[in-house]
Amino acid sequence: MRVLYDPDPRATDEIFSPEALAELRSRYDLTEWQGEDRAAFYARHLPQTDILISQQPMGPERLASAPRLRAIFNVETNFLPNVDYAECFRRGIHVLAPGAVFAAPVAEMALGMALSLARNIHGEHAAFLHGREKWLFEGNKQSELLAGSTVGIIGFGDLGRSLHRLLQPFGCRVQVFDPWLPPGHLKRLGVEPVGFDQLMSDNRFVFVMATITTDNAGMIDARALGLMQPGAMLLLMSRAAAADFGALTEAAALGRIRVASDVFPVEPVPQGDPIRVVPNMLFSPHRAGALTFALREIGTRVLEDMDLIARGLPPVACRRAEPETVARMRSMPVAATPPGEKG
Repeated sequence: MRVLYDPDPRATDEIFSPEALAELRSRYDLTEWQGEDRAAFYARHLPQTDILISQQPMGPERLASAPRLRAIFNVETNFLPNVDYAECFRRGIHVLAPGAVFAAPVAEMALGMALSLARNIHGEHAAFLHGREKWLFEGNKQSELLAGSTVGIIGFGDLGRSLHRLLQPFGCRVQVFDPWLPPGHLKRLGVEPVGFDQLMSDNRFVFVMATITTDNAGMIDARALGLMQPGAMLLLMSRAAAADFGALTEAAALGRIRVASDVFPVEPVPQGDPIRVVPNMLFSPHRAGALTFALREIGTRVLEDMDLIARGLPPVACRRAEPETVARMRSMPVAATPPGEKG
């Protein structure tokens, strides 16, 4: 099979181990983008391409120039709005993203941040460094246990399910809000399906693990935060666009709730941004999923599905774009194409 390879903004050594890269180059007829004019590169090579590993725009013109195309792998891992999905579905072209590789790392970070919020591990560590620590019970007056507590998860895709598995030894009651999954399906997965308002009001821990869609952007707003129990904990682990950050930081600053966030509306957060000094917030600079293990798993999953496609079988290792949902997704790319490079 002829493969056109252009992983930018990912780097090859970031997503492929040396062994996996050797397999990619030995098994397939690989044409690699080397920094030349992209428009000319794609015009020259797409007519012979069977598999595309790229997140560059694939509109009607480019798709029309690729009559042999069987699959597009987005190794940036989001379904971006720069593909003519309708035409891909019409032609049977798989559009694939290995985003599930980040599920376990993000779930582990979410669990760690929840424990730190509940026991103020981060706060007492900072206090200790400055000689202001509180010993024994004095430092635990606002602490509570995750074990046996009540947990709400917003979004029960790969991230939510991975978190649920980690929570099982803690014996928590787990409620889930996910309008894309029927109640019976959620019950079979061992969680309690509830409406959004009930989830926000019923639980001591609320984990936001949902992808961003046309329906849920900004759903964690002042009204929703007002439903939370005093001192409850909210952990924003998926996309910053799920929350109104003004309302979120205000609720934290007033001490109504405790907040942890791995994502922010602008990244990196500017040095002078007031959010950096908001009390009752635990910050992580978008590093929950950024592990070598997870990134290298991208290459592994791409190779697994390429092998299946080559043998005339459907891909299973990566998530496939679906006609009913892909148009609703509003994920942002990891990074913009550097200036001067044509898409």
